[in-house]
Amino acid sequence: MSEDPEKHPLGDTARQAARRSRQLEDDPEPSLGRRFGQIGVLGWMIVVPVMFGVLGGGWLDRILGTGITLTAALTVAGAALGLWLAFRWMHDQ
Repeated sequence: MSEDPEKHPLGDTARQAARRSRQLEDDPEPSLGRRFGQIGVLGWMIVVPVMFGVLGGGWLDRILGTGITLTAALTVAGAALGLWLAFRWMHDQ
């Protein structure tokens, strides 16, 4: 009585290892430098809108004499925009 080679557990393991090896060749792990670059891009995506909110809000507050109301509001809006942009960029990667 012979066993079916397609149903042997060792054969399944070998097929899975071969599939993983092909996937690694098709899509290699990003380098450390590339990962640091991605972290930098994410950081700037968040920081730049926040800084525009701080600077724009401060300028409007000086012109309108509203204390720090617009600075706070535009800072929060910039943070929300930056986080949304970063989230969207991460999911596109």
